[in-house]
Amino acid sequence: MDLLNIFKEIEKIDPEVYDRLDSRRNAMKQFTNISGKIALAAIPFALGSMFNKAYAQTSTGTSVTDVLKYALTLEYLEAAFYTKGVATANLIPNAAAVAAITTIRNHETAHVNFLKSVLSSMGGAPASPAFDFTAGGTFPAVFSDYNFFLAIAQTFEDTGVRAYKGQAGNLSGNATVLTAALSIHSVEARHAAHIRSMRRAIGALGATAALKPWITLNQSGIATSAVNASYAGEELTTQANVNVAALGNIGANSASEAFDEPLTMEQVLPIAGLFIKS
Repeated sequence: MDLLNIFKEIEKIDPEVYDRLDSRRNAMKQFTNISGKIALAAIPFALGSMFNKAYAQTSTGTSVTDVLKYALTLEYLEAAFYTKGVATANLIPNAAAVAAITTIRNHETAHVNFLKSVLSSMGGAPASPAFDFTAGGTFPAVFSDYNFFLAIAQTFEDTGVRAYKGQAGNLSGNATVLTAALSIHSVEARHAAHIRSMRRAIGALGATAALKPWITLNQSGIATSAVNASYAGEELTTQANVNVAALGNIGANSASEAFDEPLTMEQVLPIAGLFIKS
């Protein structure tokens, strides 16, 4: 077990991990002071105990482990999607687009590796499910039509942003996990904006010059209703009982764009489930 590497991977996403555990010196000292075979046998159990204590329970009683496994499923989905896209010959039309998609793939892979490292220390990370990115034939051209590929990429990223936000309340009692989740959440938002800009540049599958880097109302900008569940609820213009659209007469479009709406686990799992082989 490469203990130092595990801590390094976790620290990349959660810089406060040592504050949560104790300190870098003391956390490592707990293991280096144990000798020989006893140390090797004790490390998996002791490490799991440390992280279970640090990442124990959400404020609503939902297991933090369940939230992390849920996030890992979504990251598996995205990482596998971009990996297959980059590997598919003649799908991505130019070097700049290949570089962008490859970078996003690398980010998603980093998210997968981080979540697997944490979950492995807490009892075990689930293996990746098998995926069908045609969603049972709903999107047959996803890896043969670049326009369709970008449309599905946008849907995954927009869904991911809302999914992470949907867990913020569940993690509010655990600052360490919440900070790590928000770090991933903000990167997913950047991915979504960039994919939308790529779609707008080529007019991909319903995208027009009016497609923005963010969501307006519940409009996907994708010429198929099959993705509508990922955008349901984004048309809301009232926040904390305040009608934002009426403030300064900014209107419904701007009011909806200014605030992103969460998706619950119960809403996201059926969306992701379309692409998971049973």
